[in-house]
Amino acid sequence: MPQIKAIDFLNSVTTPEWVDRVDVAGKQEIICRMQASLGGKPPSYPSIEKMIEAMDKANVEKVLISEFRMFSHWNKRWYVDTKAEEVLQYTEKHPDRFAGLASYNPFRIKESLEEIEWLVKDHGFKGVYVHVYGFDTAIDDRTMYPLYAKCQELGVPVALQVGYVLEAMYSEYGRPIYLDRIALDFPSLKIIGAHTGYPWCEELIAICYKYDNIYFGVDAHMPKYLEPNVVKFINTRGQDKVIWGSNGLPWDKMLQQIDDLGLKEDVKKKLLHDNAVKVFKL
Repeated sequence: MPQIKAIDFLNSVTTPEWVDRVDVAGKQEIICRMQASLGGKPPSYPSIEKMIEAMDKANVEKVLISEFRMFSHWNKRWYVDTKAEEVLQYTEKHPDRFAGLASYNPFRIKESLEEIEWLVKDHGFKGVYVHVYGFDTAIDDRTMYPLYAKCQELGVPVALQVGYVLEAMYSEYGRPIYLDRIALDFPSLKIIGAHTGYPWCEELIAICYKYDNIYFGVDAHMPKYLEPNVVKFINTRGQDKVIWGSNGLPWDKMLQQIDDLGLKEDVKKKLLHDNAVKVFKL
C-alpha cells in the first residue's frame, strides 16, 4: 500500500534567523527544556525551497505555519514574537504546500482580533494557535473569550497548547479539563488541544470524547513516547478526533515511529491527513 501523504498541522517559521532568535531567547530563561527535547535547535532551512525538498522526502504534503507568539513569565518580555510577514513568505509563495495560523496576544485584544480577521479574510489563514502560559492566563480566562468568539464568527478553528509547558511558566494554565467550559460556551467553535495534554492525557481524551467540536493534537512528542492510552484512543474511538503535527520535530523520524505504532491503515490516514483536511478545511 502506498505511503500516506501527511499534513503537519503545527509548525513554525524555519528560517535560520528565526530559529537562532528563538534559541537565544530560550537560553535567557531560567528553565527551558525545549532544546533538550529537540536534541538541539529546531531544524532550519536556508530557503523555503529546501524546506519543500525535505517535505517531499518525508512525504509531507502540507505544513501549517504558525504566527507563533510566546511571552516570558520570568523576564516579562517577548520570548517569541513572530510577525505575520514571516508566515506570509511561505503561504503567499507556495499556497499549495503551506497554510497559515494566526496568533493572539491577550494583552492587546483589539489589535489581535483585527489582525486575525485580516489574515483569515485577506490571506486565507486557516485558524489560530495560542500558547497562553507566559501571559499568566489560563485557556478559559475571560481575556481569551474574545478570541474564541472571533474564531467562531470567522468559522476557523483555534489550537491551544494544553498540558505541561517546557519553559519557566505555570503548567496549570493549560489543564485540558478547562476546555470543558470553552466548549460549552462556544459549541460551534472547533478546538484542537495541542501537544497531547501530557501529563493529563486522560483529561484531553475525555474532553475530546465528550464534545464533537474538540480534537486531540498528536504533536510535540515523538510517537514512540506516546502514552498507551493515547495510542489506544487514536486506534479506536478517537480515530476521527486526532490530528498529527510535528511542532518542529523531524518529520521522517516522527512518521517512521507512527508506522511502528501498529495503527490500522484507515486510522493512520485519518490521523496524518483526513482529519486535518476536515478541521482546517484544506
